Amino acid sequence: MADATTSTAEGGPTLKRVMGPRLLLLFIIGDILGTGIYALVGQVAEEVGGAAWVPFLVAFAIAMITAFSYLELVTKYPQAAGAALYTHKAFGIHFLTFMVTFVVMSSGITSASTASRAFAANLNEGFGLDLGNGGIVLIALGFMLLVALVNLRGVGESVKLNVVLTLVELSGLLLVILVGIYAIAGGDADWSRVVAFDTPEDKGVFLAVTSATSLAFFAMVGFEDSVNMAEECHEPRRIFPKIMITGLTVTGVIYVLVAICSVALVPVGPLAGSETPLVEVVRAGAPGIPADVVLPFISMFAVANSALINMLMASRLLYGMANQAVLPKPLARVHPFRRTPWVSIIFTTLISFALISYVSLDSDSDVVSALGGTTSLLLLAVFTVVNIAVLVLRRDRIAEDHFRAPPGLPVVGAVASLYLVLPFSGRDTIQYELAGLLLLLGLVLYAITLLLNRRLGVKKAALDPSKLDG
Repeated sequence: MADATTSTAEGGPTLKRVMGPRLLLLFIIGDILGTGIYALVGQVAEEVGGAAWVPFLVAFAIAMITAFSYLELVTKYPQAAGAALYTHKAFGIHFLTFMVTFVVMSSGITSASTASRAFAANLNEGFGLDLGNGGIVLIALGFMLLVALVNLRGVGESVKLNVVLTLVELSGLLLVILVGIYAIAGGDADWSRVVAFDTPEDKGVFLAVTSATSLAFFAMVGFEDSVNMAEECHEPRRIFPKIMITGLTVTGVIYVLVAICSVALVPVGPLAGSETPLVEVVRAGAPGIPADVVLPFISMFAVANSALINMLMASRLLYGMANQAVLPKPLARVHPFRRTPWVSIIFTTLISFALISYVSLDSDSDVVSALGGTTSLLLLAVFTVVNIAVLVLRRDRIAEDHFRAPPGLPVVGAVASLYLVLPFSGRDTIQYELAGLLLLLGLVLYAITLLLNRRLGVKKAALDPSKLDG
């Protein structure tokens, strides 16, 4: 099938359609799987006890409900920009659109930057380099530069690399599940822990589950990134519904099985106290397997995949919104030969360099936990807006057939997402502090964007949602 278009209305090149159903499925699975499940099982178990699988199941249910809203919108408007585009079409408020864009972009770049730092730390430990903080930072920056080069070369190369990395990180989780099944079959598991709720003294069961779900949700995010690749997919209206639902279901089943195997084989205390909880699971279930040698390297591939996909998403998001005049037009420039959004790739990479340097100033802080929780906080706020937007946009009729979310689900998704954003859900206050700082930075960038758009001669009429269909 030929590319749908090769140039924009202004005569510039468009993004290249290279993703079919298989590549899209692996993209979605690879984006969801990552650092979260490898690091969060112990922390989730610390909140609820042995029933750690419950928060993952609840997080999966909320993610699936929101995915239906995304599917209705991406099949209705199969363009890059995702949640920001839907917000602009639904509400037509430039400021709200910009902030949604900034929040989604920030979550992707922050996740990628944290993943690159984790990659460098795993590399340092795996090869026994014994580097100091400065050396780890340099490795992290070099890794992000490599990600940028892969991204610049083309989405085809990026997605093919994602296939390899996804298969590697998937193998690590399957190893944990198979070891768990083997140990359970041999009678080495303690099933009483799997159904035991052991909550902190200051929290009841419900609050403990919602608090743990807020944390577990970080492991489920990623499916929303795929809508930003709509312009690089063949027949997005046809393939997106089946592929996104399949990808989410596969990852949800894997997460629940990993959580069950983990608490059945390792007591909650040691599981929560370990920085590498899945290593403890494999060591307990199959002592003969050198888990402490194998899994750290698999984890390294997992975080590498997270960084690659998040930077793909962030650059495409900037490209899409700049192409609709919500961000400065230079960010929409596409390389004439590689047909990749090269200005947006460079811009997001520079931001990641700044983030890596910043989070590395305090080497003793729990950066992954704080940023992971902040990422889920920000994205749940976006999910609330998207679930409302799908209801508003149902008044916008289009000629093409598209997916329609089941009645009532967008309302449930909006309420559930909003609840997990609010303080009653038991979130750590540091997450609100970090989110507040990011939003403050967003306000500054909003003012800069208005100034740049005026200098480039972008008129307010260009921001009319009715003109965003091109």
